[in-house]
Amino acid sequence: MRKIIFYCLLCWTAGNLMAAEGHWLTSLPAAQAQAQQAGKLVLLNFTGTDWCPACMKMEREIFSKPEFLAYAKTNLVLVLVDFPLDKPQSKQLQAANDALQEKYKVDGYPTLLVTKPDGRPVWQQDGYPPGGLAGLLAKLDELRKK
Repeated sequence: MRKIIFYCLLCWTAGNLMAAEGHWLTSLPAAQAQAQQAGKLVLLNFTGTDWCPACMKMEREIFSKPEFLAYAKTNLVLVLVDFPLDKPQSKQLQAANDALQEKYKVDGYPTLLVTKPDGRPVWQQDGYPPGGLAGLLAKLDELRKK
């Protein structure tokens, strides 16, 4: 009986930790539909998760922080547009990411792009955001209020 209770507690804790993490979609159409329904902006993160030092820094110092996660849950739909070197990706996802990179003319990593639910860009940040987490949240809040 103790093992069952311990296992249930372990599963509950793991579920809560997973729920606390930001939920990054990989499909822009799905993100746009979600953003339209919820009245949110879409934040695309063009990144190289397994090789780009600035991208890894952004993940560590911004995207994994509780302040960002709480803000994103309320105000954003997140899209990860990843260009890894060693992490496996389906050919379909690679093609979709390449198409997004071409469509939005992204030529470096990290690049953050905020769009309206219909895909119209409203802001782009090439490189690590000035002011780190606080600067990014202030900018996102400014965009949201427009």
